[in-house]
Amino acid sequence: MPQRIAIVGVGESAFGEVPDKNVWQLHADAAHAALDDAGLGKQDVDGIFSAGVDMMHPLVLCEYLGLHPRYTDSTMTGGSVWEYYVEHAAGAIGTGLCETALLVYASTARSDVKKRLRTGDLPPLPRGPSQFEAAYGLTLIGKYAMAARRHMHEFGTTSEQLAEISVAMNRWAQKNPRAFNHGKPITVEQVISSRMIADPLHHLDCCLRTDGGGAVVITTEERARDLKKKPIAVLGTGTANSHFTMSQWDDWTDMIARESGARAYARAGVKPADIRFAMIYDSFTITVLLTLEALGLCNKGEGGAFVSGGALGPGGRLPINTDGGALHSNQPGMRGIFLLIEAVRQLRGECGDRQVDTGGLALVNGTGGYLSACGTVILGQA
Repeated sequence: MPQRIAIVGVGESAFGEVPDKNVWQLHADAAHAALDDAGLGKQDVDGIFSAGVDMMHPLVLCEYLGLHPRYTDSTMTGGSVWEYYVEHAAGAIGTGLCETALLVYASTARSDVKKRLRTGDLPPLPRGPSQFEAAYGLTLIGKYAMAARRHMHEFGTTSEQLAEISVAMNRWAQKNPRAFNHGKPITVEQVISSRMIADPLHHLDCCLRTDGGGAVVITTEERARDLKKKPIAVLGTGTANSHFTMSQWDDWTDMIARESGARAYARAGVKPADIRFAMIYDSFTITVLLTLEALGLCNKGEGGAFVSGGALGPGGRLPINTDGGALHSNQPGMRGIFLLIEAVRQLRGECGDRQVDTGGLALVNGTGGYLSACGTVILGQA
């Protein structure tokens, strides 16, 4: 990295089902929590990084929060955008465009469905490239299901192996009192007997839909030394995107995380073998399996065997998503910011019963679109 920067604050709003707050209140709660965690105030923020469904989202957000940043970024790549923002913040801070960056996101995805403000994953009349797939009934979940089926066809991956991923995330959720599915343990048999959503993905192969918000504060390592909490260094980042429509994805078993990961490893000066702990976007169980292979954490085609036997859960060889993940903790839409939050807490040693031996490193990988855009971040103890 051209200049050392650090994450100095993380925070969350209430999440799960929060019917009494609107999306801007959740943004504000998360932002204030992260700034307080850092020992900073909103007057210290001069860079804002945020995206939402509103075209003018950053302007509305800044007005609501009372911010007047000199640098604004509202890039949109879906769930991976928060990892993209870490790279963008590094560039902005490194070139003097801002000094203290606030990354913040919130959504009322669960409450909106209950209030019938959201009706589904696709608009009534899909436009652009999506119209050529929607005509055949291809849903959001269907896209992931096709990737899962292809991996099964090529490598013999089984539904039981995918179920192991959900069970591992659920076991972490049992250690996190804030997780949506805390107190609701599951087994592999329950995953594969849950109702089929899009063959071969069952209900418990699919992420939650929750409300909630999260925020991250980033500044220079020099500035970080004077702040409230132990800074967590951003050692390396990488971003890459491959496609939007499924018909333009060259290989449904090869995620572009292969490229974003390689860039992050090189910039951080580490190798996949150095990674003992990771936060990996788990929109669906297949997302995790493909990402593990693409990041070189296991060999291509061997993901099914790698995740078996509780490898990703408590006591496993590679603990991931120790908060319970999108599958069992929270998923307010674009969950990548929560990956960063949990990684920072693990590196600080703040996770209590779910604390793991990170070896001083954390790999964070966000995935956006339809297995389309990946951002990889390597964090370490400063």
